[in-house]
Amino acid sequence: MKNAWKVVYQVSLWAVLFILLSSGVAAAAASEPNAVTSGVGTNPLSFSSAREVLNWVYALLAEYGFRVLGALLIFAIGRWVAKVASGLVAKGMRAAKVDATLIPFLENLTYSAILVFVVIAALAKLGVEMTSVIAVLGAAGLAVGLALQGSLANFASGVLLLVFKPFRVGDFVEIGGAKGTVQAIHIFNTVINAPDNIRIIVPNAQVTGGSILNYTVNGTRRVDLVASISYNDDIKKAKRVIENVLAQDKRILAEPTPQVVVGEMAESSINFFVRPWTKVADYWDVYFDLTENLKTAIEEHGMTIPFPQQEILIKTDASAANLKSA
Repeated sequence: MKNAWKVVYQVSLWAVLFILLSSGVAAAAASEPNAVTSGVGTNPLSFSSAREVLNWVYALLAEYGFRVLGALLIFAIGRWVAKVASGLVAKGMRAAKVDATLIPFLENLTYSAILVFVVIAALAKLGVEMTSVIAVLGAAGLAVGLALQGSLANFASGVLLLVFKPFRVGDFVEIGGAKGTVQAIHIFNTVINAPDNIRIIVPNAQVTGGSILNYTVNGTRRVDLVASISYNDDIKKAKRVIENVLAQDKRILAEPTPQVVVGEMAESSINFFVRPWTKVADYWDVYFDLTENLKTAIEEHGMTIPFPQQEILIKTDASAANLKSA
């Protein structure tokens, strides 16, 4: 702030001194008599030409000097205001815990936007006709916007993602038709790693244009399994065996309560829907271990896990049987 006011003061001081000096010289030249002055070799025409030049300079300064001074003051003060405003924006975003990727960008954007208005105001103070300039800038901006339509859509979506934070780095998400762990969120795209360690770069417009599935944000997940027994097996016994398997796994949460219900009567089996809850980090380990442990427990307790099968009955009429026996 002190530096800005120092610049304004110096510019103003030099401009005022220059105007006063020019005014004094012009006034002194105007007070000279038209007659030939004393002194050897003095040319009256030279004094007349000097007075005309000084009068022209004085008129020019009188007309444009204060405009230039005003334009310089507008630019200097406006630049200082732009710096202060952008600093306040950055400070407010840090206090609001906005993503660190977005803060420098919005700070520079605020500074540049204010500076554009300051330059336009300074040029207007100089007497420059701004209507045509603004029209040309508007047309150029429209052309650039149409040419970069896709990039601008990705940019706007990136800003929304960084402001509203539907997911963070490290979350396991499904976005834009891809599934994986978020590695980075940029202004134009989001980088994720698939479970098989494939790097996927998704344009941000596709992220915000569809559903966002965040598997990490809630901290827990439900494991959905199906355990099948034969129609000849005891349903109550099978249910007790399944519940016992769940109780022995310490990674399964007590709340919400694990669910074991008869889900459907299929063509060849009675299917139990087994739905325990676990932490996100333990999801896949619990899924695979339960699948193995349920099969082992069902077989150890004398029950059968059936497989699809069909019974085919072949019937022949009496005439065909008699012909065959003959």
